[in-house]
Amino acid sequence: MVKVRHWSRPQPFQAEVTEKDLKLVEEDISEDLQPGEVLLESVYLTVDPYMRVHGEPMGEHKTMFGEACLKVIRTRNGEFPLGTLALAFSGWRTHYLSKDGKDLRPIPFDLGSLSPSVTLGVLGMPGLTAYFGFRLLEPKAGEVCVVNGAAGAVGSIVGQLAKHKGLTVIGFAGSDEKCQWLTKELKFDYAFNYKKISLENALKTAAPKGVDVFFDNVGGEFFHQMITKHMAHGGRISICGSISNYNDTEKQKFPQINMDVLMNELTIRGFNILTYAKEFQTAWNEMVPLVKTGELKFKETVFDGFDKMPNAFVGLFKGENTGKAIVKASNYP
Repeated sequence: MVKVRHWSRPQPFQAEVTEKDLKLVEEDISEDLQPGEVLLESVYLTVDPYMRVHGEPMGEHKTMFGEACLKVIRTRNGEFPLGTLALAFSGWRTHYLSKDGKDLRPIPFDLGSLSPSVTLGVLGMPGLTAYFGFRLLEPKAGEVCVVNGAAGAVGSIVGQLAKHKGLTVIGFAGSDEKCQWLTKELKFDYAFNYKKISLENALKTAAPKGVDVFFDNVGGEFFHQMITKHMAHGGRISICGSISNYNDTEKQKFPQINMDVLMNELTIRGFNILTYAKEFQTAWNEMVPLVKTGELKFKETVFDGFDKMPNAFVGLFKGENTGKAIVKASNYP
């Protein structure tokens, strides 16, 4: 028998997420597999802000929803030999039993010397989100780009893609250390600690003629100030997330933006990354070589041990991570 540990979400989240919202449960599953079955052990697991508002708990244990990179430890399926790495939306669990392998995805590119954790970060959902969300903005060299949550898993990639396209990049993050990383390592043109300077004062210096493209991870007051005060005529906005609102128990009210959108002829686009699933290979073809050569940089905040899942998740809403938050559940290889 294999002892499987799950992080369960017994009840829906209420207001601010805490570690007490999650419960550790255990079950035993047999190692005697049926034909076609694959037993895997989680190697890396992802925690992402969207898990606060999307994804229902899984199965009888109400296991938290989420993606993992797993290693095959027993198999009766020829497509997944022993030791193979695979990706699956298997949830927050130490082990996963696939009945036929159809819910497993081989890693879609050659890792080379890269850690398998990149499949959940810079070359996984966050990196793909940055790639397609930024593409929606139809960026042009010489334009001005603002990205908030800029030191996070998505924002840090967006800013670098914008620099590669020849834009002036302005990032907003929540600490001086994060801002230094953005300017010194990622070569953002400007990075501002939003806790120390207002959006208005920051953009007086960095974007006196307005902002052409805005990638929004934060929502709330930041989004509305950008729309009503700081976008250039013909500006484009991609809405990726709204982390400032995820813990709200009631919807906040803001001034109307209709006339600002109308008079400045703004384009505002929300997007779901799964819409672009058929084009993922296009993104990997471009991004994998850049990551391997170091032209596209990334940082991971790694939490060592499956027990750290709640701590890693709660920390997202307190700005404790730089780059991608990853939980390392077991040793690899």
